[in-house]
Amino acid sequence: MAGVVEAQVSRFPFAGTIPPVMSEKRMLALILTLFVLLGSSYALVTPVFEASDELWHYPMIQYLADGNPLPVQVFDPDQAGPWKQEASQPPLYYYLGAALTFWIDTSDMAQIRWLNPHVDNGIITVDGNTNLAIHDPAQNPWQGTLLAVRIVRLFSVLLGAATVYLTYLIAKEVAPGRPDIALGATAVNAFTPMFLFISGAVNNDNLAIPLASLGVLLLIRGVVRHTNSRLPFTGYCLLIGVVIGLAILTKQGTFALLPLAWGTLFVREWQKAEHDRQDTAYGLRLARALLRSLAYFAIVLLPVILIAGWWYWRNIQLYGDFLGWNAFIAVLGSRAQPASLAQLWDERWGFMLAYWGLFGGVNIPMATWIYHVLNGVVVTAVFGFIIYALKELRGWWATIRWQPTLQSLLANLLSLLERYFPLVICLLFAGAVIFGLVQWATTTWSSQGRLVFTALSALSVLLVVGLVGWLPLRIGKWVAGALGGFLLLVAALAPWLWIRPAYAAAAYTPPRDLPLTTVDARFDDVLQLQGYAVAPVSGAELHPGEYVDVVLHWQVLASTARNWSVFVHLNDAVLGVPIAQRDMYFGQGLRPTSLLQAGEVLTTFYRLAVPETAVSPADLTLAVGLYDWQTGERLLTDAQNDHVDLQQLSLQPVPGAYPNATAVNFMNDVTLVGYTLEPRHAQAGETVTLTLYAQAERPLTTDYTFSAQVVNLEETTRWGSQDMYQPTSSWVPGETQTIAMELTLAADTPANVYPLIVVLYYFAEDGGLQKLQLVTENGRITQDDFLLLTKVRVD
Repeated sequence: MAGVVEAQVSRFPFAGTIPPVMSEKRMLALILTLFVLLGSSYALVTPVFEASDELWHYPMIQYLADGNPLPVQVFDPDQAGPWKQEASQPPLYYYLGAALTFWIDTSDMAQIRWLNPHVDNGIITVDGNTNLAIHDPAQNPWQGTLLAVRIVRLFSVLLGAATVYLTYLIAKEVAPGRPDIALGATAVNAFTPMFLFISGAVNNDNLAIPLASLGVLLLIRGVVRHTNSRLPFTGYCLLIGVVIGLAILTKQGTFALLPLAWGTLFVREWQKAEHDRQDTAYGLRLARALLRSLAYFAIVLLPVILIAGWWYWRNIQLYGDFLGWNAFIAVLGSRAQPASLAQLWDERWGFMLAYWGLFGGVNIPMATWIYHVLNGVVVTAVFGFIIYALKELRGWWATIRWQPTLQSLLANLLSLLERYFPLVICLLFAGAVIFGLVQWATTTWSSQGRLVFTALSALSVLLVVGLVGWLPLRIGKWVAGALGGFLLLVAALAPWLWIRPAYAAAAYTPPRDLPLTTVDARFDDVLQLQGYAVAPVSGAELHPGEYVDVVLHWQVLASTARNWSVFVHLNDAVLGVPIAQRDMYFGQGLRPTSLLQAGEVLTTFYRLAVPETAVSPADLTLAVGLYDWQTGERLLTDAQNDHVDLQQLSLQPVPGAYPNATAVNFMNDVTLVGYTLEPRHAQAGETVTLTLYAQAERPLTTDYTFSAQVVNLEETTRWGSQDMYQPTSSWVPGETQTIAMELTLAADTPANVYPLIVVLYYFAEDGGLQKLQLVTENGRITQDDFLLLTKVRVD
């Protein structure tokens, strides 16, 4: 077996130019030290509960630290508790966090975990409102819940450091003669900004990742090095089982280690049988290797079952699901319909943002050019890995003896595995984790790169191997060093350039100076609106699909214990309701009114999006007011009005050949290019006429039915609808078809303003109804299977 290691070292032609061992160790120590320092800065700079899912992970720790048993996951999101779906997660990380913090009085958690009801979670905005929680500056950061969270965060940083070190060890196994690959992979892991951000947060990934990395390392060494170990192989199998058991008691995503463990054992026994072979038939040797690997795998399973089996048995007993994912999804929510691989591919930009660094509630990005650079590195590494693989395979091919027999084929396959086993394990584990996420993301909205961090050690090694493995060492060390240095610079700046400013209201200012118009509107002697400015983002005229910037200038007249939210509406004169709105606390979501002091002067900024299908021309009114989010009560002005009308705006039509010109793409088959609706304000029992202008995007083989519905989306009650079959398979691409529809409102339709939606559907061969999904302008397939076209007012 030692010969395998020697063969791996000797295949690198520049092995003799390796720097002194102490130099490499010092560089490793420097990387680890910098990681701990940077991780601690992320942990301390990021406000509590502003890291990915921390506001759900920590309540699990606090609940256990108070001596409670594991909570049972309920299937109702409204009754799920402060941990939401995390009660379905394996509990090891939460128990460790509880053990670290049980001595702290965290009875103040309800006050500290003060959630922002208006947050744009997962949405990148220009006007703020990205904070998941409200942060009272009067709270002592080193006591109670704030202290407990920070202790668990710093513990997580140490777990992250363990991952970084394990990445180094794995890289040394993959490329034993290439310190540039070992240190490069270590630096890539250590200085990936998103990994630092997660490491400085309360998140069970922080335990799952090092355990998965340790599992990968043990599997590699089980084949490559175990003959040099003083630990009996049975004991080694038990050790592997302990690590895998701890991993799957932390996160289900580490289950990929189990089939890899058996595969590793089989390769080892196959290898042993071939090296120690006697005059037995090849098939018998292979069968013996299979049986011995299964016996050793049973030894691996023993600690796995003892450590984690109770949790998965509990899932079966409580939820009828081995993994508990049915309860998890019931709380988390799922896509309207499973996503296709094409749709997941369309979500790749957001996926990569969340891999490299998308902070807060996945809504605080770095500079866009950084992602382009790093994504370019990935593309380069993929092509480089192909070159590397071809070079290595050519070298391997020259060493084998090929005969057209099954035995020869298997023998050569074994030699390939012996030569590149560490690399194969990294590829298989990374592939398994990515495959698992793809399966998960088809059901849930989980296209986030950070969710493959379970395989981060393997991914970092593969990235650097692809980037420099095919280059000479003298060049590779500079390339790997440049990438590590770039990531270090970005990672060091991120807390100060993007994370910290995101929680300062002054960071969100209008992109241009807008002249203020003076106004005097007093809201119950609590707040005074003193001025405002409004302007379309694109220029002098406002069109559907564009944005409006609004600036408000306020003065606090008196302190208040209540929290009033600002609403900014663009009201349609015909409908009497907003077609665009923005609601948030003061300070761009950061400062509820109970934290404001009398005499303060505040400037707030809002960007409103006008729907692409808004009816035009139309008269709009900019209206501003205050309301209590919990009760819905509005704060009245001195004139006893519940809002202030500030300015009239004219919504002008988009230039085009059809009224209300638009370009709504239904699954790249049909595009809605315009419509009319008459009347928009009707009486119950009357008929409204909807005319759609549509075009086929390409020759179609399916006939679709167009459905228009006046519906209460909350109750799914249809108050008026019509479905019209269209021979779309005979439509000429690019030619406009006119579809006139009559929607008679029910006589008992309650007075209200209702959405008018449009659906395109057909019946599949199995009789199931299939709806066409909408496609964005940049080609991304959405989960929306209906178009909210406009609204109808019914009296």
